[in-house]
Amino acid sequence: MSEGIRATVDFPSPARCTIAELSREAGSTVDSVWTSVSTDGATSVTEFLVEADEPPDGAEHVMSIGDRHLLRYAHGDGADCPCRCLGEFGCPVQRYFAQAGRLRLVFNAADFEELQAVVAALRERFPDVDVRRLVRSPGPEESRDPVYVDRGKLTERQLEVLQTAYRMGYFERPRGANATDVAADLGVDPSTFSEHLAAAQRKLLGDVLEDGS
Repeated sequence: MSEGIRATVDFPSPARCTIAELSREAGSTVDSVWTSVSTDGATSVTEFLVEADEPPDGAEHVMSIGDRHLLRYAHGDGADCPCRCLGEFGCPVQRYFAQAGRLRLVFNAADFEELQAVVAALRERFPDVDVRRLVRSPGPEESRDPVYVDRGKLTERQLEVLQTAYRMGYFERPRGANATDVAADLGVDPSTFSEHLAAAQRKLLGDVLEDGS
């Protein structure tokens, strides 16, 4: 059985990453990304969601749902970005997170030798890459299931909503406050509170459940 290693790497300023740059311009977080590759291998098409008042320039605007905008861009063989580098080793990106121009990627390596090769290639092309976390797949005798929850992926408003709801007892049973109470404390409509809360929970549950979303 392959030992398997999950790696989390950070890129403080990957100038060649369109999505990271757009996250900076929009002042938003991007963590919903989908990429398809054409059969001829010449072009990859990437779609991603950005939360912003208006869709940022720099990529094709596909559609909007409230303040969430679906954007698309194509990149060919000439592109040299972290995702393309991982693809050369057959290591697809498992999780993607861009905020304020910074990029965090999670990928799986089959063994330590593959991990060394991938990290060496990343460091050669992106000298400021930072290996933040390595998790080896548990052996048959191991029962612990540690999970890394990155609350840095939340916007300031989403974090404020969670903290206020927690402080007021919204998550307790019976509840110490309902959605209307928390919304009033935050100075927003209950529907707006629910939207921010759902977005924050979706992001954090992606870490807890390891579903790659």
